[in-house]
Amino acid sequence: MNALNENLATRQGAFSVTARATAPVLEMRNISKTFGAIQALKNVSFTVYPGELHALMGENGAGKSTLMKVLSGAYTADPGGEIIVGGEPMPTGNPKLAKARGIAVIYQELSLAPNLTVAQNMFLGSEPSRYGTVDRRAMVKASGPILERLGVHFSPTTLVGTLSLGERQLVEIARALSADARIIVMDEPTTSLTTRETEKLFEVIHNLKKEGIAVIYISHRMEEIYRLADRCSVLRDGTYVGTLEREELSASRLVSMMVGRDLSSFYRKQHYTPKSGEIILSVRNVGDGKRVHDCSFDVYRGEVLGIAGLVGSGRTELARLIYGADKRTSGTIILNGKELSISSPREALDQGVAYLTEDRKVLGLFLDMSIAENVSVSVLRKDARKGGLIDFKAMARRAAQAIESLSIRAHSAAMKAGALSGGNQQKVLLARLLETKPKVIILDEPTRGVDVGAKSEIYRLIDELARGGIAIVIISSELPEIVGVADRTLVMREGRIAGEVAASATEPIDQEAVMALSTGAASLQERVPAA
Repeated sequence: MNALNENLATRQGAFSVTARATAPVLEMRNISKTFGAIQALKNVSFTVYPGELHALMGENGAGKSTLMKVLSGAYTADPGGEIIVGGEPMPTGNPKLAKARGIAVIYQELSLAPNLTVAQNMFLGSEPSRYGTVDRRAMVKASGPILERLGVHFSPTTLVGTLSLGERQLVEIARALSADARIIVMDEPTTSLTTRETEKLFEVIHNLKKEGIAVIYISHRMEEIYRLADRCSVLRDGTYVGTLEREELSASRLVSMMVGRDLSSFYRKQHYTPKSGEIILSVRNVGDGKRVHDCSFDVYRGEVLGIAGLVGSGRTELARLIYGADKRTSGTIILNGKELSISSPREALDQGVAYLTEDRKVLGLFLDMSIAENVSVSVLRKDARKGGLIDFKAMARRAAQAIESLSIRAHSAAMKAGALSGGNQQKVLLARLLETKPKVIILDEPTRGVDVGAKSEIYRLIDELARGGIAIVIISSELPEIVGVADRTLVMREGRIAGEVAASATEPIDQEAVMALSTGAASLQERVPAA
């Protein structure tokens, strides 16, 4: 995989040099945008060349989405700035004009109609007509060559609702190509994709670049930026910080530009725990007979135990069995030497086991409820007065304390959770867990969709909790995160624990060993006789 990434990076870098010999396809000059008393953008300038992938990075709230909404015509920029597309000025605030000029935006939340076919989605709003009716045959015919360019395996007549998320992402790209897009904005495109779907998307992006199409790529995942970007521009607090060429990209420089501090403070792991420590949680032979089989492990006081593995390996399913969210058919769970009977999340919380779901918006938060209500929902009994009435003052005090201790960026505890950034939503969920006074916390993808600044704060909190004696289990798809945070990592494959990779007082977790166990390469090597 590393060789593949290096080869792809070399080809992309070489192509971008050729592309930059031409005139820019896009210039955004001195763009500002205010909303009432808040200035979201301050004289931001941004240039993109044909055939390059230009990454746009910054913390949540840095202004990335606002800048792209100005580009797409969703927002009208303040007077004084200008946008040049293909050498010609383009007024802002006109989505139809932006589309006609070749600008397409693919948002993180896809905007497809699942009950329509691929072809109907591709031409939605611009359907070809014949004798006053929609010419469906013409749509299907026009869709074919575009889908062929993308190398997809579904037809124009396939219902979008039957496609995977990765395939739907490709339909969005096909829709952009059907409108002759020459600038495609992709906002966190891999958040919900499997590894295989992500690889397919990267292949498509590479082919788009070869055709001279410019891609503006917004992502919090640095490994994707290293792999794909020809250049990377950074915004902070609505201002332009700078642009790095491909050969200048490094984690330390990007973090410093995004959050204004050095990478040395990013991971704060000081909780290395030897295996002779006190065992807090013992999981023995746990399974559900379907996706998880015969899993056993221990977690020590003050330890951060990582669980790694490819998508579909059973990591989340194992966590849900321990927490009682799903029914286990075998195995025992022992906490502080006592076997637990856990058949529901409520019972798990009451006995000291807390779980942070990977899907905070659907399974975690009540988005239409306030921060105070979300923080207190698991401990409402504490606030119940005689007659069953809730002590709202106590609830507000608890939330205010959480906002201060976890550095939640909100104007008050009454603010709705749905109005918070991803990182602050995650902190609200963590605050809720901590109110239950857990002995073990299971964190499932705790930094997914979270900007780099919030990641650093979550890592700091994990370290503080571990040093305070709480046993922590962290599930993550990001190997650098596992290496930076965990003391020891279990690797799952096909619903079983394939092995363990431990750090030491002097050496970090070996990423290659984790990947070998994840893919089965380790066991394959064991069976191959020496030459």
